[in-house]
Amino acid sequence: MLMLMLCVPVLSWGQEAEQLVMPVQQDTVMVQQDSVPHLNKLQQLKQGVTQRINDKLNEPYDTTRDSRYWWRAMKHGKINFKDSTMGYPKFVMFCYNTYVWGDKAFNSYDTAYVKGTGKNWKLILKSENWVDSYVGTPFKDVRVLMNSNLVSNIGVSLSFMAVSLGYSISISNLLHGGKVSNKAEFSFTCARFTADAYYWENQNEINVIYTDKNIDDERHKFRQSGISRKAMGLTAYYFFNNRRYAQAAAYCFSKYQRRSAGSFLAGLSLQHFDVKVDVDQLADEAHAYIPEGTAPPRILYNDYCLLVGYGYNWVLGPKWLLNVTFTPYLGYRYNILPQPGEKQSDISLNLRGRIGVVYNHKNFFMGLQGYADHHRYSKNDSRLVNSLIQFTALAGIRF
Repeated sequence: MLMLMLCVPVLSWGQEAEQLVMPVQQDTVMVQQDSVPHLNKLQQLKQGVTQRINDKLNEPYDTTRDSRYWWRAMKHGKINFKDSTMGYPKFVMFCYNTYVWGDKAFNSYDTAYVKGTGKNWKLILKSENWVDSYVGTPFKDVRVLMNSNLVSNIGVSLSFMAVSLGYSISISNLLHGGKVSNKAEFSFTCARFTADAYYWENQNEINVIYTDKNIDDERHKFRQSGISRKAMGLTAYYFFNNRRYAQAAAYCFSKYQRRSAGSFLAGLSLQHFDVKVDVDQLADEAHAYIPEGTAPPRILYNDYCLLVGYGYNWVLGPKWLLNVTFTPYLGYRYNILPQPGEKQSDISLNLRGRIGVVYNHKNFFMGLQGYADHHRYSKNDSRLVNSLIQFTALAGIRF
């Protein structure tokens, strides 16, 4: 009986201990398992680099407030332009004050309508599909319609804050060699204005439809090589409703348009255009429609124009944006190397349109863009409208 009385408490204590201890051990194991992150190699590399950067920034350094303190502090991420004891050189402070003034004067928005992305860099991959077209009468009583074959370019664009550089090249160039087409672009965009410069060239074949009323008044179709086309230009314009309208949200992807808004715009456009024909490569059909003793026309001119227009951003949802921009421009055209009796100057009348759809998801974005640029050309008996029409699909990331 005494032994039973001694054993019962011992057995009871053992059971209670098992009930209390086992769940704790099980929970501890579960917590340990859940706390172990499953990282792939890229995540491990990123974590290691981040840790090394943090270690470097947080290591001790000399905090003596001398003329070199700002440099030591900058290397450890402790820069502060509002601290007058940092010891900045006058030139560094001038650059900083200029940046602050410029950012406030040229890049401030009404935050109810426009919001920053929080990222300075953007990398964009794009597919450009475009044609150049010429419609009109290069000679008296001869009507022509010329469209280049569709050119498919692939390209990349890199942007930092307001500045963007881009380049694209024809897929045919990459696969088969030669020189079919390429494009280069530069742009600077802020709240108040935007400026973009471009260069493109195209030596792709042209599909030609000729009609000569003096011969048979019938349409004749053929393909023509040996016609090179080049253009370069600079366009800059000012946004009047720059506090609420962000062109950058649609085409530079450095802002978010939060509420729909539009703006009138005005500026200038400079362009150099050159179409040159290699007579030795002209098709036999083309010679039949060129008047005897007449050389194929050379389109070579400079345009100096003023432009006005309007752009509008439609916010279609928290992630979608649609933009339409329409800009006619008028000015002076200088014809280079005119023939005897030809006018060297003329009126330049042009029209440009642009449309873009953007989808934003965190730091990623995708878009579709359409672009058309039409120029009226007139010289003696030549009357042509030359156009560039382009469609672009793109995807990019902000970082």
